[in-house]
Amino acid sequence: MDARLTLEKRIAAEIASYDGTMSVYADDLKGNIIAIGEQEKFETASTIKTYILACLFDEIQKGNASLSEMVTYQESHFVEGSGVLRALDPGAVLRVKDVATLMIIVSDNVATNIMIDYLGQDTINDCIQKLGCRDTVLHNPIHFERYEKLGTTTPKDYASMFTRLVHGKLISPEADAEMLDIFKKQHYNSMIVGDFPPYYMDSEDTGEEELIQVASKSGSMDACRNDGGIIYTPYGPYVLVMMHKNFSDSLYYAGHPATVYGAKVSRMLLDQYLALEGRFRL
Repeated sequence: MDARLTLEKRIAAEIASYDGTMSVYADDLKGNIIAIGEQEKFETASTIKTYILACLFDEIQKGNASLSEMVTYQESHFVEGSGVLRALDPGAVLRVKDVATLMIIVSDNVATNIMIDYLGQDTINDCIQKLGCRDTVLHNPIHFERYEKLGTTTPKDYASMFTRLVHGKLISPEADAEMLDIFKKQHYNSMIVGDFPPYYMDSEDTGEEELIQVASKSGSMDACRNDGGIIYTPYGPYVLVMMHKNFSDSLYYAGHPATVYGAKVSRMLLDQYLALEGRFRL
């Protein structure tokens, strides 16, 4: 194989004509990292919810929070956008675990505001820094009419969350296992898996476990399209984060160029990982 045809160069060639800025961070967890613009700062959009979930479990470890505690959906938590709680009337009482789960699996914005209120924004930002994510911050709760920014992060910071999760070294082995169970139920991962062969993803006809599973959290706003998580394969797991900004089309639709190009890059990484039986490089 021509040593000049590196995976990084193939990815760079793929995204050269993309109308926007795309950064990639991928780790095969065997010492090989693909990093393109990994320290570029991006709007988090809903990827900030991953950090909030980690901070919840950190507070549980410290005895300051509980998954079984009840919290109330207040009028101040209401926001339009993704999720299901906005269809309920304020005053609904829910378990912290259920609110946190909805925050991730359907990217519920109301649930996110409830969790920010429950934990405290300062507590969340202190936790993010203690987790070593120096370039990540939660700027505001989700209120689109009041704030332009939700959060800031980098692909490298975001990947570090999943790299530690897969090893059980983010909060604790027990907490990390609970978080991974939530991330595996996440509904929105079209950028990561959009170009994966259905053979790997769909086992409804056989009743057997999928050959490839994903534990992830994506995020989209007018200014960005992001996706990141852990891809579990027959050869083991790897971590992938892709973040986009500076594109001209702010509309939300399945065939958005950020999603299309992200899916292409994700497929390139999958093909390499499977071809080399669990590595990005020999």
